[in-house]
Amino acid sequence: MDNKEYAGFWIRLGAVLIDMVILFIVLFIPLSFIYGEEYWLGDKFVYGFWDIMLSYVFPFIATIWFWLRFLGTPGKMAAKLEIVDATTGNKMSTGQAIGRYFAYILAALPLGLGFIWVGIDKRKQGWHDKLAGTVVLRNTGKESVKFEEKL
Repeated sequence: MDNKEYAGFWIRLGAVLIDMVILFIVLFIPLSFIYGEEYWLGDKFVYGFWDIMLSYVFPFIATIWFWLRFLGTPGKMAAKLEIVDATTGNKMSTGQAIGRYFAYILAALPLGLGFIWVGIDKRKQGWHDKLAGTVVLRNTGKESVKFEEKL
């Protein structure tokens, strides 16, 4: 685990912001085209099939897939972060990934305290990490600079 450290609150928040921009482009712009202005201004909880698919089903499947395939979402990959099993440092299991996804709800409920906990915990684990048995690591390795030799 050379060149790795626990990822803190601010770098993880930056990764989430990157993911939010991507989700807005990929999901909410199409929903605006499908349902129109009513989607943003109306008072319905669910607007139809595509609302359920793009707002709930697709994010769940995509997030789990990214976590299992790349050890993080695009935002985490951009920040050089990896989500791994807290005891072994290996890739998390499918069960851990699904548990972690739903544990976000518990972490968010008390005014986001479960996420703020990342800044307090010595291993930088939020409640969702603790419940799923995961940690987020930051790759601090530096790449060496190499130039081609001219003949």
